[in-house]
Amino acid sequence: MVTYSYRCRQCGDFDVRAPMGSAAPRRACPRCGGSAGRRFTAPRVRRGDAAMWRALESTERSAEQPEVVSGLPPASGAARVSRDPRHARLPRP
Repeated sequence: MVTYSYRCRQCGDFDVRAPMGSAAPRRACPRCGGSAGRRFTAPRVRRGDAAMWRALESTERSAEQPEVVSGLPPASGAARVSRDPRHARLPRP
């Protein structure tokens, strides 16, 4: 389904969802019933999740100029200690 935009001279703009390629050049306004002409607008593309786009943009930036790392990242807080007795039997690094 595609969203088509129309403009009525009395009521203003309204949108109609219809199958692709089935838009008529003129359509009846749903408010006043008058004739409305089709408007051609930019496609409405959904960007999606913001975190995904940040990761994609970061990947694109680093493709030409990769970031140089000179050391390990700083440790985040104190080491986590588990109180679960099953973890005590695990091998230590």
